[in-house]
Amino acid sequence: MSPADVARGLRLPMFPVFLNLKARRAVVIGGGAVGRRKAAALLRAGAVVRLVCLEPRPPDRPGPELEWLHEPYQAGHLDGAALVFAAASGAVNGQVARDARDRGLWVNVADDPEAGDFFVPAALRRGPLTLAVSTSGAAPALARDIRRRLGAEFDETFGEWVALLAEVRPVVLARVADAARRRALFERLCRPGWLARFRREGPDAVRSAILEAVETLAADAGGEVS
Repeated sequence: MSPADVARGLRLPMFPVFLNLKARRAVVIGGGAVGRRKAAALLRAGAVVRLVCLEPRPPDRPGPELEWLHEPYQAGHLDGAALVFAAASGAVNGQVARDARDRGLWVNVADDPEAGDFFVPAALRRGPLTLAVSTSGAAPALARDIRRRLGAEFDETFGEWVALLAEVRPVVLARVADAARRRALFERLCRPGWLARFRREGPDAVRSAILEAVETLAADAGGEVS
């Protein structure tokens, strides 16, 4: 396959999605650096991980959420899986991909993106805020560099501000009945000025100011408050 053919394959239209993997089983085949990174990321997302590899389980990897199987891969390891990650040798990865497809499972293939069903983006997490960058497998290093640059702009304080917006959202939904007024208020609360105020005054002051704005709008609603 020529480089041009590879490039055309990587330009397939991709559908970005965030998955809720809480308590769902993800299977990782391969215990090298890549496989361990995949397993760690899945555990942070709340998944129950089965990792199958030829490496013995290290003592710093305890916990019931991680099932570490020190044995050669076989198709039965995919039982109960919601997602599959092939991060072993090329030959093993190819077999994992075929077995996953036979079972109707979505599979990510670390060394051959085109052989899989999805890519794992370079992700930046700031509290409830998650930014994901993907080059559809064409240049993972570039995706990581973009994530690094985004990290300088979206710092931990930004994540704390998003967490505060999540905290006051149900208050707005409960106090302001009119959908148009709620939408306008949400848009106003997301303006950069609130973030700047958050940095200057801290979360308590901004929380009080937001709640005061909600109550003012509710009082002006003229019977439109629930």
